[in-house]
Amino acid sequence: MSTKDFIEKDYYKVLGVPKDATEAEIKKAYRKLAREFHPDANKGNAKAEERFKEISEANDILGDPKKRKEYDEARALFGNGGFRPGPGAGGSFNFDLGDLFGGGAQGGASGGFGGGLGDVFGGLFNRGGAAGTRTQPRRGQDIDTEVTLSFTEAIEGATVPLRMSSQAPCKACSGTGDKNGTPRVCPTCVGTGQVARGSGGGFSLTDPCPDCKGRGLIAEHPCMECKGSGRAKSSRTMQVRIPAGVTDGQRIRLRGKGAPGERGGPAGDLYVVVHVGEHPVFGRKDDNLTVTVPVTFTEAALGGEVRVPTLGGPPVTLKLPPGTPNGRTMRARGKGAVRKDGTRGDLLVTVEVRVPQDLSGKARDALEAYREATAGEDPRAELFEAAKGD
Repeated sequence: MSTKDFIEKDYYKVLGVPKDATEAEIKKAYRKLAREFHPDANKGNAKAEERFKEISEANDILGDPKKRKEYDEARALFGNGGFRPGPGAGGSFNFDLGDLFGGGAQGGASGGFGGGLGDVFGGLFNRGGAAGTRTQPRRGQDIDTEVTLSFTEAIEGATVPLRMSSQAPCKACSGTGDKNGTPRVCPTCVGTGQVARGSGGGFSLTDPCPDCKGRGLIAEHPCMECKGSGRAKSSRTMQVRIPAGVTDGQRIRLRGKGAPGERGGPAGDLYVVVHVGEHPVFGRKDDNLTVTVPVTFTEAALGGEVRVPTLGGPPVTLKLPPGTPNGRTMRARGKGAVRKDGTRGDLLVTVEVRVPQDLSGKARDALEAYREATAGEDPRAELFEAAKGD
C-alpha cells in the first residue's frame, strides 16, 4: 500500500469505530466484521474478499498502538494533501506525498512509517543545505496470513505449516537485477538511490532517483525474471508454533518472520489471524472450558458421584449434593484452557436433569407411589402468591 493511501484512507470508518475508540472496541469491531466477510463464509464473493482485506488492513494499523499513533499524526499533518511551512520558510508550497515519502517510508504490507514522523523528516529535510546522500536500509514487508485450528489445538497449542508469498531478492540474479550479476553504479545519483531538488525557502528535498528507481544500481543487462528490479515473488513454507490458549479471531505477531529487508534492512513481521473450530462436547468461556452433563432425576434428588469428561485428560468425579437443581454449575479446578502464565482455567460443569421418556412398569409404579407421597406439595404455590402481590 502506498503512503498516499495510508494517509487518505479512513481506517476508523472502515471498522465503524470513532477516532477515540479504545483498543477493546477496535478489537471487537474487527472480530465482528472479520467473521462476516471472511472468504470461507463468502466463497466466490469478490466484494466480500476485498472488504475483508480492507478490514484486515485497518486492524493492522489501528490495532497496533505505535502504528495508530503514526497514522493519526500523519492524518493530522497531511490530511489536506500538502505541507506548508510556517513564516520565514520562504513562502508556502505544496508537494506530492508520493514524492515526499517515496524513499523514506519503511515498507510494510499495510504501510505506515517505520520510525515515526521524526524519522521521515530527519532524512528528507535539511535546513539550508543539501539532503543526506546515504541510501537507507529498507525494512521488509509485513505479511498477513490466517490459520484454522481445531478446538483442541487452540487449547493445547500446535505447530502448523504456513505457506507464504512475498517479495524477496531475485534468485536468478542474486538480487542484483542484472542477468550477468554485474550491475553498474547509477551515474545520476552516484549509487545513493536519491537525488536532491530545491523547493525554495532554504529547504531541499530528496526524491528517489528516476534512473535507477532508488536502487543506486543500473542493470545494463536486465534479469528476465525480475525485469531488472532485483526483487521477485518468493514462496516459502514455514513451521509456526501457535501458543496454547489462543482464542478465535486472535492476531499473533511473529517478529522478523515476514519478508526479507533490502540493503541490510531487517525482515518484516508475520501476523497470523487464528480461527478456531467448534468441539462437539466442550465450549469455552474466557480461560474456562464448559460442558453440560446429564444426570438422572434420582441422582439430582438423592445426590451421588458423577464422572465428567475432560479435554485430553482422564475423567474427573464430582460429588452431586442431594437436591441439586437443573442448571446448577459446578467447577473442576485446573481443567480449563492454558493461560498466558502457564496455569490453567477451570472446567465449568452444568447439570442437566434428564426426564425419562420410556418407563418400565416397575419404574412407573415407583413414580406413582412418589406422587402419592408428595401429593400435598405444590411447587407453584409461591409463584401464584407472588403474582397476587403486584
